[in-house]
Parts: sequence; C-alpha cells; structure tokens
Amino acid sequence: MTAARSHDGPGPLRRAGRATGRALRTPFTGTARGIRKATHAHGAGESGLGKLIELHAVNGAGDVMITVALASTVFFSVPTDEARGRVALYLAITMAPFTLLAPVIGPLLDRLPHGRRAAMAGAMLARALLAITMSGAVATGGLELYPAALGVLVSSKAYGVVRSAVVPRLLPPKFSLVKANSRVTLAGLLATGVAAPIGAGLQTIGSAWPLYGACAIFIAGTFLAFSMPPKVDSAKGERRARLIDPQDHPHLPHLPEPVRRPAAPKRGRGNGEKPPKERPPGLRSVGGSVFHGLQANAAHRALSGFLIFFLAFLLREHPMAGQSAAVSLAIVGVSAGVGNACGTAVGAWLRARGPEVIIATVLGLALGTAVLAAVFFSTAAVAALGAVAGFTQALSKLSLDAMIQRDVPEEVRTSAFARSETLLQMAWVVGGGIGIALPLNAVVGMSVAAGILALGAATSVRGLLGSARRGSPHPRVA
Repeated sequence: MTAARSHDGPGPLRRAGRATGRALRTPFTGTARGIRKATHAHGAGESGLGKLIELHAVNGAGDVMITVALASTVFFSVPTDEARGRVALYLAITMAPFTLLAPVIGPLLDRLPHGRRAAMAGAMLARALLAITMSGAVATGGLELYPAALGVLVSSKAYGVVRSAVVPRLLPPKFSLVKANSRVTLAGLLATGVAAPIGAGLQTIGSAWPLYGACAIFIAGTFLAFSMPPKVDSAKGERRARLIDPQDHPHLPHLPEPVRRPAAPKRGRGNGEKPPKERPPGLRSVGGSVFHGLQANAAHRALSGFLIFFLAFLLREHPMAGQSAAVSLAIVGVSAGVGNACGTAVGAWLRARGPEVIIATVLGLALGTAVLAAVFFSTAAVAALGAVAGFTQALSKLSLDAMIQRDVPEEVRTSAFARSETLLQMAWVVGGGIGIALPLNAVVGMSVAAGILALGAATSVRGLLGSARRGSPHPRVA
C-alpha cells in the first residue's frame, strides 16, 4: 500500500498545496524576474551596472522611509510656527555641520579607491543602525533625534559620492555615461515612488514603523553592496583631481592632456639640486565647460532645496484652492517627481548631444517658469514650477555627467565625479537654508527662486555657449 502511494506520487492534498504555493509565489517571482531583466539589459548584467542599479533602488527606498518618519515628527505633528522652528533646528543641527563635512567626504573617499564596495556597504549599515536609534526618539522629537539624522544625512551623501565614482567602472560596451546614469537615477526614482506610500502606510501603524522598514531595507543593501563586481575596487589608472576656475587659467581649454613640466636632465648627486617635481594632477584639459556646467547645476540644486522647504511651509499655511495642506504638498511633490523622471528619460534619449547647449537651455526654461510663477502665482503655476524644476535638474545633471565623460581624462574622471557631487550637495544645503529663513509670501518666494536661477544663468550661460562654439578637444560622448 505504501509502495503504491509512493509510486503514484504525492497525494491530492499535497499537490493542491504545491499548486497554491506556486500561485502565491508567481506574482512576486515574476515581478522579481521582470525587474532583473530590465536592470540587466543591454550588457548591464555582464558589466555589473545592473547590480549598481538595484543597489541604488534599495538606497532610494530606504531614504524615503526615513524621510516619511522625520517629516511626520518634525513637520506634520505640530502647528506651523512650531514646525518652522523645529525644521530650522533640524537644519542648524544637521545641515550646518554637513556643510563642513561635505568638502571632506569627496577627498576622504577618493583616498579609498580599493574599498568602494565596503564604503557603500558601510553607508548602508550605518543608516540601518541609525534608523533603529531614531525609532525610540521619533515619537517625542527629542534632541537626540538630530545627531542621528545628521549621521543619516552624511551616510546618504557619502553613498552618493561613491556611487558617482563607481559608475564609470561599470559601463557596458557602447554605453555612454549619461545613459548609465539615467538608468541608475530612474531606478532610484521608481523605488522612491513605490516605497513612499508603503512608508505612509507603516506610519499609520506607529511612528517608528517606517524606521523599522528602513532598517530592513538598508541591511539588505549592505549585503547587496558586497555583491558588486571586484573591479569596483580597482584604482588602476586613476589620479586625484582638483576643480579649478578656468578664469584663473585661460590657457587651459586648449591643453589636450594634464600639464607636466619637462623632465630635468640628469645631474650629479653632489650638486645639491633636485629635479623639478611633476605638477600636481588637476582637471587641466577640461576648460570652461565643466566648470560652468557645475555653476549651472549648483543653481538647479539650490532651487531644489529652496522649493522643498519654502513650499512645504507655504502650502501648509496657504493650501491650494479647494485642497488640504497634505494634498497640496502631494500635488507639488508628484509634479516634481514626474518632471524628474521625464528629464531622466529625455537625457537618455538625447544621448547628451550638445550638453552645453542643453544645460543653458534648461536653465533658461527654469528661469522663465520661476518668473511666471512669481508674476502669476496660482495652483497651476506652483505645480508647473515643481515639474519644470524636476525636469531641468535631472536633464542638467545628466548633461554635466556627459561633459565630464567627454572632457575629463579617464585617469582623473572618477575623482571629478566625487568632488562635483559634493559641491552640488552643498548648493542644496544653501538653498534649503534660504527657504527656511524666508517669510511665507508667495510672490517673494517665487522671486527669490527666480533670483537663484538668474544668478546661475549670469555666471554660467555665456561660458557654456562659448565652450559649445569652440568645441571640445576630447569629443568622446556617444
């Protein structure tokens, strides 16, 4: 009897249980296979870029979980006047030290070229531990919350710097850097869009639950970082870079390679003379395009920080017509997210043709929209400014990446990404501080937004268009 049952196979109940299990697993396994297929397409799986795309998606999901928890504690849980004080305190305790730490992050990580996987894993693990630390203080909003939030901020920016430095090492064949960065950025945006409502749902269970979710996500990211290919830790052919102002070195745009002093002739040992040292490596062959591109992108990033904080308080005090404060903020946030995603997609489609012209054009577009929002302030104008700001920031950053790929020699390109990202994060901090300090007047706020962009245009557009006319000595953008 037993032998017959074994020969006939499992019983009907067992077969039914297996069928039910397969049916329940299929949506999840099918989705996972679809995501893996998308992230590993066009050679990204073989080169290791697919792993970085997945890691950045995990990073975005974890960060938005922490953002949901902090926003509920610092912003939504108290009256507007008290909320402004709390956010100002948050900026003072977290952002002010960050402005001092940010210039150190790039050079420090640049000295660890053989430990990039460990650096990204460390940034993930640090945020996992800090999320648990904050879970006890998030309900009360005590001062102990802010040092932990500073640690999260620094760890997040450190990951971003290392990620920017890693991308050039993982380019698939016939892949431009702008296309690779588009994929990575888009993955982070999509993960943020999925994780944000999940975090809001966890918030309804308890104020600490989004932080528990963030901890779990970052622990997974810690293991995923070590699954990156070993070439991420290779520093072959790299040298550190210094960003310099081309106005101080007008001859630099025409130099094809890093300037080196001629080798000194051999001298006797007893004459006491030393051969001249090689000039420290710098971005000597870049010219003005990357420098002015950084100036324009700093204006976009400062605008982003400004709008986040200024509109958060403005729309809470003066919601859009017929909408609650939460819905008004959601409309602007969704508009900015959609604009950012569209800018990323357009950047990949354009393949960074004429990046100088693209940066100058989108800066003018953002400036014109900000001026219109100041003159004709309305619900539609605010939503349009959020969408345009997201679109232009994404497209401008991708174009800057393309110029670094084209103009910066490979031996210093990785370092250039690290340092440029640090400067852009500092610009965001400055913009956020202005948004907190400004009175809640819509016209004044939109005028300041226009002024930030006008300053960026005044310092960068002429140089960008001049660089576009002269052309690049290293036309390597594909």
